[in-house]
Amino acid sequence: MNALLVLTALLAATPITLEESRTLGRKNTQALQATLDVTVAEQDQRSARSNLLPQVQLSAGPNLSYQGRRRQVVTIPVSETEVLTREVVSSANTSDSYGASLGLSQVIYNRGLWKQLEQAGVNVDAVRNQALEEADTSELEAIRRFFTLFLSQATLDVLQVTAQRSEEQLERARALFQAGRVGKTEEISAEVNLGNDRINVVQRQSQLVADQVQLAVWLARPGTDPLQAVDPGILQQEPAPAPALDDALKQAREHRALLRALQQRVRVAELQRAIVQGDYLPRVGLQAQYAHGNQDLGPFFSEPGFGNTFNGGVTLTWDLFNGFNTDAQSARAQANIRRAELTFAQTVRELEAEVRRAHQALDGQIASAKLATTNRAAATQGLQLAEERFRAGAGSTLEVRDAQLKLTQAELVLLQSRIDVEIARYALYRATGTLNPGDSQ
Repeated sequence: MNALLVLTALLAATPITLEESRTLGRKNTQALQATLDVTVAEQDQRSARSNLLPQVQLSAGPNLSYQGRRRQVVTIPVSETEVLTREVVSSANTSDSYGASLGLSQVIYNRGLWKQLEQAGVNVDAVRNQALEEADTSELEAIRRFFTLFLSQATLDVLQVTAQRSEEQLERARALFQAGRVGKTEEISAEVNLGNDRINVVQRQSQLVADQVQLAVWLARPGTDPLQAVDPGILQQEPAPAPALDDALKQAREHRALLRALQQRVRVAELQRAIVQGDYLPRVGLQAQYAHGNQDLGPFFSEPGFGNTFNGGVTLTWDLFNGFNTDAQSARAQANIRRAELTFAQTVRELEAEVRRAHQALDGQIASAKLATTNRAAATQGLQLAEERFRAGAGSTLEVRDAQLKLTQAELVLLQSRIDVEIARYALYRATGTLNPGDSQ
């Protein structure tokens, strides 16, 4: 009955291959957020470029002026020697006018703005490499979760085969008991063993669902989607040997996106110093403005030759002294350069250590897989001998059970070892920056 339920669940599951998991892993939520950071950096680059392009402003509209009543003293000459002074109260009045203006400004020379544009471009490259690093991380996690699900499926198969062996052993024990060749104890022991094996199957089914959920969520699929990892065929192949350590280190230095990103961060810090030091130099700009105005709306359009004003000029600005602010900002930028250089150097050391650890882990897992293969062959032979002895009446259920457990353990260890080999291999690819060759170029 349990086997039927498992078969029904597998038929309803959605198959997914390792390559599909890798592809979807590079497009999961974390990777997409990193891609959005690239978009933001690209728009920052556009903003930096806009400061070097012509700036044009157009303004137009009516103007209304209101002047209220006011009292003023008026002096009126009566004769050459006599003046009449009188206080006059003027009435309120309102006047309107119409005007339009077009202004243009253009940077001719500003070293700081040019360095800001260069810095924005380098920052785009750095963020893009950081996004590749995040995509590699997401892909490796998708690979690990895929193999974890496949391990649960394969483990469930092993446990079901073990339960089937226990059923066959129970039938043999009953037959031998009914024939009077063994005692009732042998039948009871076989029945208990079968119950324990069925419990293991049920527990593994729960773990299988958990692993399905973990993979589905990481791939940005509904958590209710029952995935089934398609056999990648690794159990039928001998694991390939690990590459030479020197070759792996060389690949990491050439292809790891993180190193490129940190190198570009150093360059960003250097350009920040250049931006600050641009204040030591003069800045030259061009400004021009054209204005047209009239007191009445009709003549404003019908008499374009009147009421025109044009202003233009070249301005030079030079900060001769700003309270040593430029010196302070330059020293601060120099400290940030040194910080970026230290971070890069430390990351190189950590990367080399990561590659060495991953290389040793792959070597160790390959050796463990070979030993596990030998152990399984020996355990298979041991179970065959124990079953033959039991059929001949020379052995006991306990001996058969012990041989069954050893074979089950050997098969599970081989499964785990073989899958660990693949995970370790992909982890080495990740450490050397060759997990996705198309992006590492």
